[in-house]
Amino acid sequence: MKAVVKTEPGYDKMELREVEIPKASGDKVVIEVAYTGICGSDIHTFKGEYKNPQTPVTLGHEFSGTVVEVGEDVKTVKVGDRVTSETTFVTCGECRFCKSKDYNLCSNRKGIGTQQNGAMAKYVLSREESIHVLPENVSLKAASMSEPLACTTHPIMELAPAQADDVVLVVGPGPIGLLAAQVAKAQGATVIITGITQDQHRLDLALELGVDYAVDSQKTDLAEFVLSKTDGYGADKVYECSGSVFATNQALKLTAKQGHFVQVGMFPTESIDLDITSIQQREIRYIGCRSQKPSSWIKAIDLLDSGKVDAEALVTKIYPLEQWREAFEAVMGGQEIKVLIES
Repeated sequence: MKAVVKTEPGYDKMELREVEIPKASGDKVVIEVAYTGICGSDIHTFKGEYKNPQTPVTLGHEFSGTVVEVGEDVKTVKVGDRVTSETTFVTCGECRFCKSKDYNLCSNRKGIGTQQNGAMAKYVLSREESIHVLPENVSLKAASMSEPLACTTHPIMELAPAQADDVVLVVGPGPIGLLAAQVAKAQGATVIITGITQDQHRLDLALELGVDYAVDSQKTDLAEFVLSKTDGYGADKVYECSGSVFATNQALKLTAKQGHFVQVGMFPTESIDLDITSIQQREIRYIGCRSQKPSSWIKAIDLLDSGKVDAEALVTKIYPLEQWREAFEAVMGGQEIKVLIES
């Protein structure tokens, strides 16, 4: 079968190549892929900024599809099930994080699309524990975004839960930010999302999706706006989804004293200049956020099932697998919101 492969470290170093079709054994499940989302981390991988622990490797960790083969030990999943899958493929099973099912923190974890071949192909292999069978009214297109959605339920419903009386600031109206804003609204919070002028179409979509305020920080004084909506205190919860150093430091100053600031967005470098003074002097709880864990997925799929999050609304372009390069270029062009690859 054809697969989009990162062949070696460095800029680009990617190609559509022939690889073996995976086989199911033990607790493994073969999924015929319907859709795969292109994630920001895939773009970092393309640019050589993400240090893949293993190459060559097939990319793709946001996906949905139909089960076509199960291993002899599989008990809860059957051929024909419409599914999505967590990205966790291997864990040590022994560390305290594995015992609490915080698999995202296991030092020996191997993930689909990074260390294990991913879903930018016709078929992908996963493990039974990572599979989620979809409710009837959750489409395969929406389910392909259950991974980025779980990456927002984790910070917003688990690490620093948004509450009904909170004013929440979401920084960055990319796919993660737009999903995060919907999750925060689903918790009853008043939500402000911010971006820049080139994000206007994304900010407009945020308003269509029920977000309270969408602010172009190049046209509106963001500090003045946030303070006006919070009696001068600042946002109770800030979820930084842009990975921009400038935006992060700007938002730290707009976080309420004793507020929570969760770093969801990935920076392109390991070290940045961070406004430590704001964190210290305002007693801000600055929280790191690494992907998601099993409970995050349950919450994400429940939000899709209930209609409280509209993931399909974010999809602006779908490319066939053979046009993967055009798909990546479309994402890097910045005009599309969410791009999917259809296998």
